[in-house]
Amino acid sequence: MGSFKGHVVPGSLFLIIGLWHIWCSLVRYISNPKSFRVRVWNPVPGFEGKLKHLELYIIVIGSFIDLCIELLYSTHLRFFVNGVLNPSHLNNFEHTGMLLMFFILGVLALLSEKTRFLPLPDGALSLVAATAFCAEYLLFYFHSTTHKGLEGYYHLILVLLIGLCVVSSVAGALLPASFPVDLTNGIAMTLQGLWFYQTAFSLYGPMMPNGCQLEGDRIVCGSAVSRVRGELLANVQLFSLVLGVLVAVVVSYGYAASRYGRGELRRIVELDFGYL
Repeated sequence: MGSFKGHVVPGSLFLIIGLWHIWCSLVRYISNPKSFRVRVWNPVPGFEGKLKHLELYIIVIGSFIDLCIELLYSTHLRFFVNGVLNPSHLNNFEHTGMLLMFFILGVLALLSEKTRFLPLPDGALSLVAATAFCAEYLLFYFHSTTHKGLEGYYHLILVLLIGLCVVSSVAGALLPASFPVDLTNGIAMTLQGLWFYQTAFSLYGPMMPNGCQLEGDRIVCGSAVSRVRGELLANVQLFSLVLGVLVAVVVSYGYAASRYGRGELRRIVELDFGYL
C-alpha cells in the first residue's frame, strides 16, 4: 500500500526531469536538426561547473534521499526479524532497489562527464537508463503489495507509462539521431510524473471516486459499479493528461522555434503561430 507523499515525491522528480528533457530536446532539434543526437541528460546552457550538471545532481540527490526514506526511515532500521528480511517492510525494500538503479544511473553519468575513467557514450547511458526503468517496471508489475481493484487499475496505467520509458530509452540507443525518440522519452517521463500525482490525489487525497474509500491499507469500493466508475474516471484523467502534455509540447515547439529557429523553420513558425 502506498501513501500520498510516497507518490508525490517520485512524481515530482519524474515531472521535473521530464519537462526539462522535453524543452531541451525541442531547443536542440530546432537549433540544429542535422546535428541532433539523443541525450539521456541535458546540461544547463550558459553555466559551467556544478550548475552545468544540475539535472544529474537532481537525479542523484533526489533518488538518494528517497532511498534513505524507504530504507532507513520507513523501516526504522528493522531490516531483519528472526534471521529473515522483515516481512512488514518488503514494500520498502523493493522501492529501495528501484531507487538504487536511478542513483547508479546518475552516478555513472556524472563519472562519465566529470572524469576520464568511465567515458560512456550516450548510447550506453540510454541502455543504463532503460535498465533503471526496467527495474521500476518489474517493481510495479510484480509488487509484494498486490494491487487489486481500483488501486490495481491506477498502477496498471502507471506500469504502461513506465513501459513507454523503457522502450523509448532502448530506442534512443538504437536510433541515436532520432528526434521523435528523444522527445517521446521526455513525454513518457512527464506523464509518469503526472500520473504519480494523479494517483496520489485520486487514491490518497481529495479526488477519491464516489463510492470508494481508503480503509486501513486498502482502497475499498462499495460495489462493482463504483469500481468501474472509478476506472472510467481514471481513463478520463489519463486522456486529459496526455492531451495537456501534447498541447504543451506543441506550444513549446512554436515558442522555441520562434526564438531559436533559423531560416525556413523560423518563417514557417511565424506564419503558423503568429510569433514575432
